[in-house]
Amino acid sequence: MGTHTVFHPHAAQMDLPGIRSVTADQPFQWLRAGAQDLIKAWPLSLFYGIVAALLGYGLLQVAEDRPHLWMALISGFLFVAPVLATAFYSLSHRLEHHHRLPRLFVPLLSWRANPASFALFTVMLLFVLISWERISAILVGLFLGGSGVAALPDLLSVDGIREHTAFFLAYMAFGGVLALLIFSLTVVSLPMMLHRKVDFATALVTSFMATRLNFPVMLLWGVLIAGLVAIGFLTHFIAMAVIFPWLGHASWHAYRELVERE
Repeated sequence: MGTHTVFHPHAAQMDLPGIRSVTADQPFQWLRAGAQDLIKAWPLSLFYGIVAALLGYGLLQVAEDRPHLWMALISGFLFVAPVLATAFYSLSHRLEHHHRLPRLFVPLLSWRANPASFALFTVMLLFVLISWERISAILVGLFLGGSGVAALPDLLSVDGIREHTAFFLAYMAFGGVLALLIFSLTVVSLPMMLHRKVDFATALVTSFMATRLNFPVMLLWGVLIAGLVAIGFLTHFIAMAVIFPWLGHASWHAYRELVERE
């Protein structure tokens, strides 16, 4: 690990850890370290990745005839991914300390290290996902209510995108702002809560400060995550079985690099 400048942010009545500055090559190093963890823990990582991919595929199949719900679930996946990736944080933590791999369902219990904060975090993300679903419904109603679009293939066709450009621009604008906000609050907060006995607010503020102090690099990290997740979607979730655990492991290394160690 190289030498980085460490910032010590201050917030009222919060004991925040130091935040390291990182360089533009760091996200690629996180991906490399995540791939190494995936290889080392492949039986468990791929099992959880396959389960997550099957669940995601099933949900989208159910929502295929409701365009606003399908699109909300696709974009909302990025909002709730940190909770779904807790098993990979636990596995990377064990690998970091050279511990043996646990039994199959043990990583799913990692939330017990900080149950109150984890519960609040989960409630927050569920609220965001429900709110985004309602915003998606409103946008569909405003822009597509009288267009006769009833099926997703019609909406996502070349002609559909050209005809409904205003809808897609509005959808991306609302979704982009919300995604940036949620990304800044969650990029390191959940690994931090599972690793340290910190409260919900401290973890969110730490994550926000880590993003603000390293904004160009974190923006690159967000783009890499979104791009890889898009590949998972475009392959009908087949590639997601590998991409999701890969990103989960890489996110642990992002947290360990960004937040000063105790």
